[in-house]
Amino acid sequence: MKPQDKNLVEIQAQWVTVRGRIRQKIGDAQFKSWIKVLVFEDYDDHKVTLSVSSNFIRTRVIEQYLDIIKSYWLVENLKINDIQIIVSKKDSSKDSKKSVGYSQKNEAKNFNDQDVFKSISSDLDSRFTFSNFIVGKPNELAFAAARRVSEAKDVPFNPLFLYGGVGLGKTHLMHAIAHEIKKRNPLRRVIYMSAEKFMYHFIKALRFKNTVAFKEQFRNVDVLMIDDVQFISGKDSTQEEFFHTFNALIDQNKQLIISADKSPQDLEGIEERMRSRLGWGLVADIHPLNYELRLGILQAKSEKLTAKISENILEFLAHKITTNVRELEGALNRLSAFSSLIGSEINLDMVQDLLKDLLKSSQKKVNIEEIQKKVSQHFNIKMSDMSSARRSRTVARPRQVAMYLSKNLTSRSLPEIGRRFGNRDHTTVIHAVRKVEELMNKDASFDEDVQLLIRMLES
Repeated sequence: MKPQDKNLVEIQAQWVTVRGRIRQKIGDAQFKSWIKVLVFEDYDDHKVTLSVSSNFIRTRVIEQYLDIIKSYWLVENLKINDIQIIVSKKDSSKDSKKSVGYSQKNEAKNFNDQDVFKSISSDLDSRFTFSNFIVGKPNELAFAAARRVSEAKDVPFNPLFLYGGVGLGKTHLMHAIAHEIKKRNPLRRVIYMSAEKFMYHFIKALRFKNTVAFKEQFRNVDVLMIDDVQFISGKDSTQEEFFHTFNALIDQNKQLIISADKSPQDLEGIEERMRSRLGWGLVADIHPLNYELRLGILQAKSEKLTAKISENILEFLAHKITTNVRELEGALNRLSAFSSLIGSEINLDMVQDLLKDLLKSSQKKVNIEEIQKKVSQHFNIKMSDMSSARRSRTVARPRQVAMYLSKNLTSRSLPEIGRRFGNRDHTTVIHAVRKVEELMNKDASFDEDVQLLIRMLES
């Protein structure tokens, strides 16, 4: 094998590894939509070229995933300094012209197919069921609402709007709802798709002048489920069509289930009338995972692994990886694979070495300004009160909490913390820390407030 051929084979093998790590990071649904479609084209002079089938996909990959691809590939090969995404030009323009009439006819025909609901709906992941969903305080409302919607014969609230950060279980619950509905009544017409796929079908309908058929296929469903609705932000024509689809289904008393990364009122780039309608029904927040829930998830998932992971290691991971379920699952899978390869049980030293990149990325750096802002919002005081001379308890207590958090969550010195709170002396900070610790030990409600703030800042 020539040196250049051997080098190319190694780069292609690295791409397989990178794809696997990205899949663990972003989940199967997003992987299938945006990473699996990437085709390795070439490697030349430290530059990798990947191709996609359309400009739409290329733009999306560059905006959302190019940095992830680069960072993961650098772990495999420090020589990679550029990754180019191109649109594949394998089909000649002559062939394209020949096939355009045929394609348009077939695209138009697809809109009237009897299996249209099955064809436009995304595949459901068989792992994402209610029985596999670990419930805790951060997600109990969302879980209960999802169960209610999936089991009800009549529409209990419309829409059901689930929101929360990446990897907290929104998509899992959406798939679980669809599975349960189809299990109870296979004849119910259910469409589940991402907001991006809704946009894609709408654009395709515009291109082939089939907007009437498009409207019919979406408005003749029993249940419409749209995942990650924030992705239609700024897309005015798509929002307009979604708005009318939403209203039509509500008027027919058909169930809508929507998910997003933020609450309806916090969605940017979404029209006010749309935000208002999204909040009509039940809005259920999935909070960042607390320690108990993280440990429960790790315990449940570790039971399904062939390799045995000890309880103390699960507890260590639950403490250290505070981001989301995908990170937890990725850590477990990596440990399990390594244990199988070496043929022995994993110890804590191995864990810290194997997961050093993951553990490092999970350690969010919190700054004093962010702490002051969160505490001010939580206790409903002005940000300026953090450095003011006011001494009333309504202001002094939150200020002390912010000092306590600054001492425990940042690496700043006591004098520096004092300066950030209106040039106060470091002894004032010491007093604040001791006072907060004392109150946390005596008052369970106060302790819960402080723990909530810590989770919010670390998530």
